[in-house]
Amino acid sequence: MLRPVLLYLSKAVWARRVVTGWGFARRASSRFVAGESLEAAIGAVQTLGARGLNATLDHLGEQVTTAAEARAAAGDYLVILDRICAAGVRSNASLKLSQLGLGVDTELCRDNLRQIVRKGAECGIFIRIDMEDSATVDRTLDIYRSLAAERLTDVGLVLQAYLFRTEDDLRSLLAEGARIRLCKGAYQEPPTIAFAKKADVDRNYDRLTSMMIAASLQTGSEPSSADGRLPARTALATHDPRRIEFARQEAARLGLPPRALEFQMLYGIRADLQHALGAEGYPVRIYVPYGTEWYPYYIRRLAERPANVWFFLSNLIRG
Repeated sequence: MLRPVLLYLSKAVWARRVVTGWGFARRASSRFVAGESLEAAIGAVQTLGARGLNATLDHLGEQVTTAAEARAAAGDYLVILDRICAAGVRSNASLKLSQLGLGVDTELCRDNLRQIVRKGAECGIFIRIDMEDSATVDRTLDIYRSLAAERLTDVGLVLQAYLFRTEDDLRSLLAEGARIRLCKGAYQEPPTIAFAKKADVDRNYDRLTSMMIAASLQTGSEPSSADGRLPARTALATHDPRRIEFARQEAARLGLPPRALEFQMLYGIRADLQHALGAEGYPVRIYVPYGTEWYPYYIRRLAERPANVWFFLSNLIRG
């Protein structure tokens, strides 16, 4: 019952107002958020790079309500790309379309994303479109495909294993040559469109993983680039040891080399697993969020694992 409550709170304006006023909440969020400034985030990426880990930077923010906010967010990402390029760090960038104006005007959002992807291509920086709740999926796929039709190829998508539709979406996108990051999903969805039980999500995740590995072998098992900018074609976002072991065994069974199977994890979660996989030759990419809009992201992290809630409560006690 705790997860639905937390997911509700992640969108509740009154809860955001209350929690962001608590100093201990900001301190607790620093476990999962690499600071409020771009410089802090670049420093975190440099530290990860020194340990052999790649990164993707996310400037936190979503659900803007005006065109001015959307254009400002796009401008922020252009600055981020310049900074990644100048610093020479092992990072690409991730973003949410609702931050670029998806809920305001689809064409505005498309234009903002186009600017960012073109800017990234100038410096060889890959752009990953994060998937949001189910209401945004069709528009997200449409915008991605329209940019692909313009031969803007340095951009990929995230798909969520808990949605019933994802197997069909994945099959189509793999046939189109899309670069996909597979995750389980972090939003509250009705049981009419999403698996409600963890075991069912896990089974679907493994099934989709097999599809991605098989497709990677058919199209060429392209590994992540040496500088960490381009992700491997098979990118799996999970901290679940069982899902990771399944992927490793499936890749070995089909002959996919370790360098072509990329594991992606969240900043501040399972550093031990990140380093162990990297030591075994797998590319590991860390999702590094930063910024002042940390509240919804942080509450969704609490919803994912009970241990994260206890971490929050321990900060409450210390605060």
